[in-house]
Amino acid sequence: MSAKRYVQTRTRKIKKFFGLLGPGLTTGAADDDPSGIATYSQTGAQFGYGQLWTALYMLPFMTAVQEACARIGMVTGKGLTGVIKDHYSKKILYSAVGLVIIANTINIGADIGAMAAAAQLIIPADIIVLMLFFTVSILLLEIFTNYRVYSTILKWLALSLLAYPLTAFIIDQPWKDILKATIVPHFEFSFSFLFIITGVFGTTITPYMFFWQASQEVEEENEKGLIRDGKPKIGWAHIHAMRKDNNIGMLISEFTTWCIILVGGTVLHGSHITDINTAADAAKALEPLVQSFPHSGLISKIIFAIGIIGLGMLAIPVLSGSASYAVSEAFDWNASFGFTFRKAKGFYIVIIISTLIGLCMNFIGINPVKALVYTAVLNGVAAVPLLFLIIRISASERIMGEFKSRWLSKILLWATFIFMATASVAMLFTI
Repeated sequence: MSAKRYVQTRTRKIKKFFGLLGPGLTTGAADDDPSGIATYSQTGAQFGYGQLWTALYMLPFMTAVQEACARIGMVTGKGLTGVIKDHYSKKILYSAVGLVIIANTINIGADIGAMAAAAQLIIPADIIVLMLFFTVSILLLEIFTNYRVYSTILKWLALSLLAYPLTAFIIDQPWKDILKATIVPHFEFSFSFLFIITGVFGTTITPYMFFWQASQEVEEENEKGLIRDGKPKIGWAHIHAMRKDNNIGMLISEFTTWCIILVGGTVLHGSHITDINTAADAAKALEPLVQSFPHSGLISKIIFAIGIIGLGMLAIPVLSGSASYAVSEAFDWNASFGFTFRKAKGFYIVIIISTLIGLCMNFIGINPVKALVYTAVLNGVAAVPLLFLIIRISASERIMGEFKSRWLSKILLWATFIFMATASVAMLFTI
């Protein structure tokens, strides 16, 4: 084969690979939002490598849950709310919608506060001014720009997350201990341990991801013209392509999680910083990456702030959007970031209201960094009943037809449900 033909062949394969990447990659990126970074950093700071194993063992569960949500959206041509509305009672419908609205609105508020706190590390401005600036900026971008263009730009800011893998591998590490902590689960039956591990589960397998990915798969089908007469025309080739996208997105997300916990364990816990109270505390985890540079403390703060701000601006539209998809489908409103405000007023009004309520939550005096961890724990509890619904829907032959869950999917989904339910109940018991 000539060099020119070899290059052309490789180029086609690379384009084909990146062509597979879609909602799964976006959802995986949004999963490592400010709440995730804060929770994983707190886990490492408080327990060292004690919960490092969660990143490895949560990967198959997270992948199975998101695959089921994506498959539901692809097969039915509807988001989760639309499917629940068609096949379950109004009581179950409104309960599911209520859960995601409450959890997402609180998460939005925590993310806005964290973005402002992170920005204060490098900008000498009042935190209220910064919160207002981010809130208005996000709403204007959501309403008046194409979300795909917007999210593509912000993904470049999200590359600052690479600071955690780089830090993890450039500093001296006890790799034998790390390998053991990654593979061998460690448990402590105490409230503090169960509280944080519930937060880890909740910020990894989180309600907004369920609704977002299902709805985004439907949007993808609409763009590709796969939905005709209200019914998707798909085959197993489409399902396999979705699974590749989903697997890649979840793998990247969990690798990042592992690196954040690892860096928190080595740098923060190793320096006897066991409780993260401020954005500056969290930023200290990245100082080893730039310690050879002058003003390394400032540089680490800049890297941390850029990551938190970029990921927050990427995640908040996902949070408000998934809540709005849920409400809009419940009331048969037009719902898509592809529509203008005039064509989808209800959809955008829900986004505006949930974002503004989230902003107002920052004025009740909760530490913005601590709020991120509390939000993750709330998501861990709220995810449990929603997981039960996802399991039932994805396994239903009446709803899913030939694309219903097979034995491996069922095992992983039920295991996820039992594991998260047990953690939530045990945490409440130890209070």
